Formats: sequence, C-alpha cells, structure tokens
Amino acid sequence: MTTTPTVVLVHGAFADATSWTGVITELQAHGIPVIAPPNPLRGLASDAAYVASVASQIDGPVILVGHSYGGALITVAGVTENVVGLVYVAAYALEEGESLGELQGRFPLSPLVSNLKQWTYPTPAGEPAVEVTIAEDAFPSVFAADVPAEVTKVLAAAQRPLAAAAFEEKAAAAAWRTKPSWALIAGADEAINPEVERFGAQRAGATTVELEGASHAVAVSRPKEVAELIRDAVRATA
Repeated sequence: MTTTPTVVLVHGAFADATSWTGVITELQAHGIPVIAPPNPLRGLASDAAYVASVASQIDGPVILVGHSYGGALITVAGVTENVVGLVYVAAYALEEGESLGELQGRFPLSPLVSNLKQWTYPTPAGEPAVEVTIAEDAFPSVFAADVPAEVTKVLAAAQRPLAAAAFEEKAAAAAWRTKPSWALIAGADEAINPEVERFGAQRAGATTVELEGASHAVAVSRPKEVAELIRDAVRATA
C-alpha cells in the first residue's frame, strides 16, 4: 500500500487518453503514480461504473481527475471507497440527479452545440444509437484554439465520439459532497461555457484556479498548470 495517491486521469468526449500526455510526463517527473484508462464514452452510468472499477482495483488511495465529460464520470465514480479527492479540468461537476443537458441549460450554450456531427452505431438491441463528434472544420476553434494548427488537425481526425444519450442521463451520486475537490476553469473555453465550469466548481466547494485564455484542450496546451493543480490535490490528500 502506498500513501501517495495514484492519479487516474479520465479523458472526456472527442479525445482519448493521449490528450493527457503532457500532464502524465509532469506527474511522473515528480514521482506521482498515474494511469490514464480509456473512457468508453457510451453513457454516464456505464462509463462511471468502468472508472469506479478501475479505481477500486488500485492498491491505496486514488485521486480521480476528469476532463470535460470525464468530470461527470468522476462525480459518480468518486464515491468509491479508496477515492480521496476529485480534480475537475474544464469539466462538468454534476449534482446528484442532474444531467449534462440540465447543467448546461442553466447558461447560454457554447459554440460546440451547433457544431456537432451525428453518426450512428450498432447496439446489442439491434436498433442503431446516435453518437456525436465535432465537425472537423470547427474543431480547432471550438476545442483547441490555443493548440498549434498542425496538432489540432490530428486531434480532429482522431477524436472519439460520445453517445448522444449521455447528455440526458442523470448522475446517480455527487462524490464532491463527501470528498475534497479541485477545479481548473478554462477561461476561453468554447466547448463548455466557462460559466458552467465556474458554477459547478463553486457548488462543489472546490479549490479553484482559472487560466485566462485557455481553450477546452487545456491539458494539451497548458500541461504544467494542469499538473500543478493535480499535485496540489496529491499533497493535500497524501
């Protein structure tokens, strides 16, 4: 058993675990154990159950870090016994019984909403379900405006879709009610209205930092600052 918490990085929609590369490098340089599992992106309840399963199989304390939609997942999965802290990175911090759509609906919609492209995918029930990505031409400005153009072209091509049903599922728990939390607000976020991030962080009583000019892809563009907030959480819970 280790007393230094293991950091579990949960990516959001339209991204994959490689979006944490810079953050992982920073944490490993400071001797902090870290893993970044794949997020299935198939639904709030099932994705949160997967994250909780990952956390529960780690020996010792865990800090869950969620980017974007990943924030909703750590909110639910964070009730897992060995989770000792939550870090929200440009993320949704839901209340119990609240959906992503309901939280977003409190504030003006971001440009993301009008730039989603619909796809379908097969399900075991036989009926196709809907998933969404960001239109490639809109991806740089909506998701990663402060990331070099040659990088955003790759990110846009490699984005992973989110099941549309995830926007309407309600959170089964709000772990921030019993676990300490930290939040990083991306001040120039065009994917999630920064007011949504601020509201969720304030409601959760999170220790909050805001990065002016940071896009939604803040973990890619500002990995040192993101890692520093995570290190704060590690130090506070070790």
